[in-house]
Amino acid sequence: MLDLLTPLHVSTDEVSRMRPPLVPLATLIGRELRNEMIEKPLVKYGQAALAKKGEDYFLIKPDCQRVSGDLSTSFSVFAIFDGHNGISAAIFAKEQLLDNVLSAIPQDISTEEWLQALPRALVAGFVKTDIEFQQGGETSGTTVTFVIIDGWTVTVASVGDSRCILDSQGGVVSLLTVDHRLEENVEERERVTASGGEVGRLNVFGGNEVGPLRCWPGGLCLSRSIGDTDVGEYIVPIPHVKQVKLSNFGGRLIIASDGIWDALSSDMAAKACRGLPAELAAKLVVKEALRSRGLKDDTTCLVVDIIPSDILFLPPIPRKKHNMFSSILFGKKALSSVSKSTNKLSAVGVVEELFEEGSAVLAERYGKDFPANSGIHRCAVCQFEFEVAPVITLDNESLVSIEYKKDK
Repeated sequence: MLDLLTPLHVSTDEVSRMRPPLVPLATLIGRELRNEMIEKPLVKYGQAALAKKGEDYFLIKPDCQRVSGDLSTSFSVFAIFDGHNGISAAIFAKEQLLDNVLSAIPQDISTEEWLQALPRALVAGFVKTDIEFQQGGETSGTTVTFVIIDGWTVTVASVGDSRCILDSQGGVVSLLTVDHRLEENVEERERVTASGGEVGRLNVFGGNEVGPLRCWPGGLCLSRSIGDTDVGEYIVPIPHVKQVKLSNFGGRLIIASDGIWDALSSDMAAKACRGLPAELAAKLVVKEALRSRGLKDDTTCLVVDIIPSDILFLPPIPRKKHNMFSSILFGKKALSSVSKSTNKLSAVGVVEELFEEGSAVLAERYGKDFPANSGIHRCAVCQFEFEVAPVITLDNESLVSIEYKKDK
C-alpha cells in the first residue's frame, strides 16, 4: 500500500510523459473557426430623450433569443417609433412589430440562414403590422427604425425619417437608412406621382405655397410609414432594409428621431460623442441638438456600441498629426477626398455590406431571374407565391408590390 505521507519522487522524464502534448496556436485557432466558437461582441447601449409632444417611443431588447434557452441564438433589438397625428400607431408598432418579424422566419434554421432570411422577414413584419393596425380603425401613423444585431451583423429596416448611422472604427460615418421625406427624396416623389398621387406644398391665401413638400390627398410629408390609413394608398409601409457586417473592431450605432437630425448632421452627431460610453454619448447628442436648435420636437436618441468583449467602450479616434508643408501642397486634394469618402459605407476592413434593397447581393441570393422574369411573386405577409395580376407591380428596389392597397 502506498504511504500518502511519504514524498513521491518522480523523474523528469516521467513528468514529461505525464503532461498532455502541446497543441500549436494555429491549430487551436483553426478548431475555433471550425467549431464556430468565435466570441460574440458585447452590446452596450444608452438612451436619452426630451419630450415636446410625447409621440416618440423606443424599444430596447438586448437579450432576445430565437430559440428559448439557447444562448447561441441570442440577438438584440433597438428601435425608434416617431408617431404623428396621435400615439396609437407608435405604441402598436412597438408592441407588435418584433413578433410579426419573427413569425416570418422558421425557428429550426442555422444562424447563416436566419441572417439571410431576416431582410425579407422585416419587410413581411412591417407590412403585417400595418395591416393589423388598420383593422383597429385608428388613423395615426409612425416612422419606424428597427435594428437587429446578431453577432457582428447589423440589419436595419426603416420607414420615415428616424435615421440610423454607423460610426465605424477609422472615423467613417455611414447612413444605414434612407430618409423618406418627400422634400429630400427624389425617387420617392417620382414613385408617388407615378402611382397617381400629387406632391406639392401647402397653398395659402393668394396662391402662395409654404412649408415642405407633401403627398396629397392627406398632406403627409413622409412617403412611407406604418399607419396613416386616411392619407391614401401612396403612403406605403414597405421598409428600406440594409444589412452590414462589422469587422472585429466593432462600431457605434446612433439611432434617433428627427428631433436630432433636424438639428445635427450625421457627422456632427458622431463626432460629438466619440470616446464616451454609450449612456453618456446618448445624453450628449440630445444636449447638442437642444443647444443647436432648441426643443421644437420630440427628441430621442439611442446609442449602441458593438465592441470586442475585452474593452469597456469604443476608444476615441486618434487625431492625425497636422503637417503644415503637406497641407499647403496637397490640401485641396486631401479635402476633396475626405468629403467624398464620408458617405461611403464599405471602408476596407471595417464594414462588409451584405444586403440592401435592390443590391447585387440580392440578385445572387435569389437568382437573377427571381422574381422579375419568373411570373411569380411572394406575398410579404404570408410568404405565399402567386402569379402576377394586373394590379400588382414590382418596384425595382423591392421584392414585394409597391402598389400597396390600403384596403387589401
